[in-house]
Amino acid sequence: MPDHIEKLREMRARAVAGGGPERVAAQHDKGKLTARERLAALLDEGSFQELGALATHDCTAFGMADKRFPGDGVVTGFGTINGRKVAIYAQDFTVLGGSFSEVQSQKICRIMDLALDCGIPVIGLLDSGGARIQEGVKSLAAYGELFTRNVLASGVIPQISLMLGPCAGGSVYSPALTDFVIMVRRTSYMFITGPDVIKTVTGEEVTFGELGGAMAHNVKSGVAHFVAESEQQAFLLVKQLLSYLPPNNVEDPRRVEPDDDPQRMDEELNDIVPLDETAPYDMQEVIARVFDRGSFLEVQAHYARNAIVGLARLDGYVVGIVANQPLHLAGVLDIDSSDKIARFVRICDAFNIPVITFVDCPGYLPGVDQEHGGIIRHGAKVIYAYCEATVPKISVVTRKAIGGAYIAMSSKQMRSDLAFAWPTAEIAVMGPDGAVNILYRRELQEAEDPAALRAQFVAEYKARFHNPYAAADMGQIDEVIEPRETRPRLIAALDILRGKVATNPAKKHGLMPV
Repeated sequence: MPDHIEKLREMRARAVAGGGPERVAAQHDKGKLTARERLAALLDEGSFQELGALATHDCTAFGMADKRFPGDGVVTGFGTINGRKVAIYAQDFTVLGGSFSEVQSQKICRIMDLALDCGIPVIGLLDSGGARIQEGVKSLAAYGELFTRNVLASGVIPQISLMLGPCAGGSVYSPALTDFVIMVRRTSYMFITGPDVIKTVTGEEVTFGELGGAMAHNVKSGVAHFVAESEQQAFLLVKQLLSYLPPNNVEDPRRVEPDDDPQRMDEELNDIVPLDETAPYDMQEVIARVFDRGSFLEVQAHYARNAIVGLARLDGYVVGIVANQPLHLAGVLDIDSSDKIARFVRICDAFNIPVITFVDCPGYLPGVDQEHGGIIRHGAKVIYAYCEATVPKISVVTRKAIGGAYIAMSSKQMRSDLAFAWPTAEIAVMGPDGAVNILYRRELQEAEDPAALRAQFVAEYKARFHNPYAAADMGQIDEVIEPRETRPRLIAALDILRGKVATNPAKKHGLMPV
């Protein structure tokens, strides 16, 4: 064998070996796969084409001259997932703790540039302690190059981040700039500064899990969108998520052949909304009965649970779902749910996914904390997202659509295309009790029996305003439908709207409230 071929094979073998047997064993002892094992588990067999396998750093400071590994702690390239082309990179924690370097940045930015040119998704498998300290400001500048690519690719190609280990400092900003973040319970962490630094600076004592574990970011911060019980489950989530997304922003998501009757009507829907307007019901059940069976993939299921967002199929076509959840805070809009809804609507709009909104919302959550926390600013994000979106938009009012919530939740004034309502819909400027207190304050003060008079006024208000027919009469609702008809009516509506063409005024960008 010629010497140059033997040398190439030796260098490739070193790249595949990562940080060596001991470090690989330590990775396995933590219940984690190596970078190449992860790629093999996620990608179609034999599809991975590696780039940059032999790249190494040129840093000589702090004893780094003799710590040169082919690949420099990240494996980058292209492959397929269920036949779909993707660009992918996997940080290798066995090599210098996966620390982010100038070479890592060059390799990742290279495949991101190619992915943007070719219009294919980018998937990052992150397992890094942060910037490589030995490289000084060069590693920080390297992060800047990556962040720029994340921003330029945003809304053009899907970007998915899998957090598969402890990620700190700069290594958490890149995933925060991507479309979807998946974390693994008990093995992945995200934080700007670790528990030790926090204790030194603020005196607070907190564990890794409490500070930046999978549930902390899925329940409290909203940084993550999915939590997986294992790396294998995380890979399955990626495959499922990709099946709903187009390769890029100029293509539509793939339709699959449905195994659910498009004309199916569910009689149970006619009785799903309780007669008692204060009684809760589960909007998840409505979604399950309307859309193709078993197709709903909820996004941010653990965060701001008074709102539901996710992807599903309707007659095989991908749709985005936004819904209020009466089981939690009566489905009210607050700061967190407003952020959740606005971001999801914008993702759907970026990737040509129609948005269907189920409305049962008594309004925005009142309170000093909400006002001082910026509910006006956050609530305005929902309005901005719906108004900006040019994809087909349909709303279905199942029960309450009161005040500002009626306007914000995909009303016709938000450039929505069609508005349906169930007979149980209650559409008004405000609830009957509050309205009566304002409209008939003097009469109630002077009445001999204010309770009886109040009941009369409330009944009159409900009959006149608190129903879908007044809104339909004024053209604010296109059709009042039987709940059981919802599935075939939505399918027929989307069939018409699929050819919709809408544009926004030419501008550099809008100024969304943030």
